[in-house]
Amino acid sequence: MQVTVESTGTLERKMRVELPVERIEKEVDTRLKSVGKTAKMKGFRPGKVPPKVVKQRYGKQVREEVLAELMQKSYTDAVMQENLNPAGAPKIEHDDSDDGKNFAYTATLEIMPEVELKGLDKISIEQPDVTIGNKDLDEMIDKLRQQKATWAEVDRASKSGDRVVCDFTGELKGEVIEGGKGTNVPVVIGQGQMLPDFEKGLTGVKAGDEKTFKVKFPKDYHAEDLQGQKVDFSVVTHTVEETSLPPVDDALAEMFDVEEGGLERFRQDVRENMKRESEQKVRNDVREQVMAALMDSNPIDIPQTLKKQEMHSMQHDAMRRLGVEDHDQAPPIENFDEAADKRVRLGLLLRQLIADQGISVKDSSVREHVEELCAGYENIDEMVEMYMSNPQFLKQVQPMVLEQTAIDWLIENGKAKTTKVSFTDYMNS
Repeated sequence: MQVTVESTGTLERKMRVELPVERIEKEVDTRLKSVGKTAKMKGFRPGKVPPKVVKQRYGKQVREEVLAELMQKSYTDAVMQENLNPAGAPKIEHDDSDDGKNFAYTATLEIMPEVELKGLDKISIEQPDVTIGNKDLDEMIDKLRQQKATWAEVDRASKSGDRVVCDFTGELKGEVIEGGKGTNVPVVIGQGQMLPDFEKGLTGVKAGDEKTFKVKFPKDYHAEDLQGQKVDFSVVTHTVEETSLPPVDDALAEMFDVEEGGLERFRQDVRENMKRESEQKVRNDVREQVMAALMDSNPIDIPQTLKKQEMHSMQHDAMRRLGVEDHDQAPPIENFDEAADKRVRLGLLLRQLIADQGISVKDSSVREHVEELCAGYENIDEMVEMYMSNPQFLKQVQPMVLEQTAIDWLIENGKAKTTKVSFTDYMNS
């Protein structure tokens, strides 16, 4: 076997492999003899078919099988011989130039980049230290109260925060616009449910009022024919309602399924949920900082083969989440270009870090990750044991834990600056 390799790009290689025709013919003859021993053909006894007839009947098929197997084996051998590390399957092309002595083919492939990590001790992150004060807790409880709010009619002019139930018709140059009619539509003023001019037009109305006003549509509105247009709206108001929030007491706790401990237990549960929520956001923020710093310090070329595979994988994940089965309705593959590039780049860098530092997954870390996933369940212990006894689930979790362990290593060996911030400010940033 003769092998020559040509660099046609940073990571692309063209490898030409020549195999002696004699080797191929010998293997074809051996297989044809084997076929002849069991071949059944009309007019001949089993095993007595003349070699010439066997060759005429099975020669082409056997030759194709031999060539396919020899190319696969020779490709693997050639890659090892030339110390290449393919990033994916090659593109194989037969060489038409036949000298009668050798069979040749060209394999075009991408190789994995050689990664030498640098600047790991210079990675700098800002670690938020989130405090949950009583004011933060009270604001969160107010948001939860709003989920249980009730509405009551009032005999006054509407204001921000009120709900106005109305009929409306929107016309442009005397024609009703698409989606421009509504009956008994509830609009909460100030929530951004409708365009600003529409909510402004509903401010100050009373039950029974009829009113007309203009609404300017934004220039980037999804319907092109309405972009930047001023539409005439006529409105008939049925009711004006104000919200009524439940008091902060044991009854509120019961609304959120706190059966024991009343308001005190409810406040404790809300605080714990806020803590979990902020800790998760801190982890995600720090993770993003570390990964961005790692990429900035270590620019590398990535195999386009891996990037395309990742783009297709992300597209299929999106289809599954959206419940789309028809591939023609899938989100455009181009939408995943940037994210796939980043994911492949980080994957290669983290894999090198894991190899360099001998990072491995500990059972205790896997259990800790599973416990975090199950934190929202009432029967946490049961759920943890169920997941920990599921080999298929653990196989999916372990790579994530390994990656997080590598990121933790970068944080520990980099530079971290802690910044105190309130829960409300941090979560709204």
